[in-house]
Amino acid sequence: MNKGAGLSLGILAVAIAAGGGYWLGGSKNATHQASGAPAAVAASEPAKKERKLLYYRNPMGLPDTSPVPKKDPMGMDYIAVYEGEQDDEPAAANQIKISVEKVQKLGVRTEAAQLRALDKVVRAAGRVEPDERRIYAISPKFEGYVERLHVNVTGQPVGKGQPLFEVYSPELVSAQREYAIAAQGVESLKGAGGAAQDGMKQLADSSLLRLKNWDISEEQVKALAKSGEARRALTFRSPVAGIVTEKKALQGMRFMPGEALYQVADLSAVWVVADVFEQDIGQVKTGAKAKVRINAYPDKTFEGTITYVYPTLKAETRTVPVRVELPNPGQLLKPAMFAQVELPVGGKGEVVTVPTSAVIDSGTRRIVLVQAKEGRFEPREVKLGQRSDNYVEVQEGVRNGEPVVVAANFLIDAESNLKAAVGGFGHASHGGSAPKQDAAAAAPAGEHAGHQESKPAAVGHQAEGTVEGFDVKAGTISIAHGPVSSLKWPGMTMEFTLANPGLLSGIKPGLAISFEFVERKPGEWVITTIRPGASKTANPHAGH
Repeated sequence: MNKGAGLSLGILAVAIAAGGGYWLGGSKNATHQASGAPAAVAASEPAKKERKLLYYRNPMGLPDTSPVPKKDPMGMDYIAVYEGEQDDEPAAANQIKISVEKVQKLGVRTEAAQLRALDKVVRAAGRVEPDERRIYAISPKFEGYVERLHVNVTGQPVGKGQPLFEVYSPELVSAQREYAIAAQGVESLKGAGGAAQDGMKQLADSSLLRLKNWDISEEQVKALAKSGEARRALTFRSPVAGIVTEKKALQGMRFMPGEALYQVADLSAVWVVADVFEQDIGQVKTGAKAKVRINAYPDKTFEGTITYVYPTLKAETRTVPVRVELPNPGQLLKPAMFAQVELPVGGKGEVVTVPTSAVIDSGTRRIVLVQAKEGRFEPREVKLGQRSDNYVEVQEGVRNGEPVVVAANFLIDAESNLKAAVGGFGHASHGGSAPKQDAAAAAPAGEHAGHQESKPAAVGHQAEGTVEGFDVKAGTISIAHGPVSSLKWPGMTMEFTLANPGLLSGIKPGLAISFEFVERKPGEWVITTIRPGASKTANPHAGH
């Protein structure tokens, strides 16, 4: 064998050995894959796809983004926004847009408006008072002296006809003698006729009428006519069963005609006068039943009837007195006791209602936030009707079944007001005095800039036109303006309200201007900026 042939055989052997080793290594790898080695699993399963970072947004919701992490002037970190998290759908002009994450943080809760009958109970504080029709005063109609007291203390219960006191009066004694003499004269002239008998009878009748006018009882008059003797003292009796609520009589005192010596009140039935607030008085009707609770008897409930609604209002408390009459067995209810009154108020059938917490009352308007969709809320002005403890009737503004915000609605309202204010500042800064932003605060280039453009713009609108006229006193200006793309308005002439009179400086009819305006409330368009001369560049806010 020559040298060349030996060299060729050597090279061939090395090649065969290398091929065998490659085949053996491949077989071992296959074996490892079959046995479930971690390296093989990692190769077989696809790796999780990383979310794509789009930009960093302002933590306070301002229209400011950054391609790199940064902090706002208050030291708060900007929030990272990843692909799929941004919401490019702009909110409608009459809607409030809040991210789902913020909605969850605010604790927003909604409830559907429903048809229900409103049954309300008006609660009021009251006091027990005696029935004014059951109060009696004992006042002699003649002058005299108190001889003797049978009832000598205030608060003593008395029965009907029970003696109260005895009096002596010279006039009373004279009147009794006149009647006794006249009665005897009539008896003696029975056999006689003519004018003498008639005259004596008239004298007797007038004397009897005088005694009756002085409240002398029929029993005492008969005793006087029978005996013919005038009594020195006359007894006054109680006209009703009740309680002596006032006693001015003292033994031996002199009294004048008409002076009230005793006052007796019948407390078998009493009044409870409740002070009902002004906003509830329209629902209280006479004849309705009422429940009364007294602190002294917490386990008892007294029932009465509303008999009168007073025609006057107490200006100090803005309440109207309502009278409730109720029986008082056992005289448990005592005058001047404090009472808690419940006046049930019937509804007018089923009406559209929302929880009372859903209404934002500004004093001039009542607003309800209706959830249009996830993260979209539409403020609506509503007209309210009757109320119950937890619900209020909505006569206009919300339909049955629409979801309304019942929790955190004030926070949503504050959020929307903050965004409107910030948006107004942002538009004002476009006038040329806005501070320059640094490179980190600038909008991201490329795809990030596209995302920034999709974010909602500020709430102002821009237009160009010609001044037709203005009224400084009324604070209005009439402008013939061109189309407003942000509102999809065609060109027209309309009147705007001025944010302040200083905007008219240098403005005169016929002047071409560019201006910015906002909607302060539905239908009221307010100009915030006026610049003489129409802009030659494209409107930067034409798309919002």
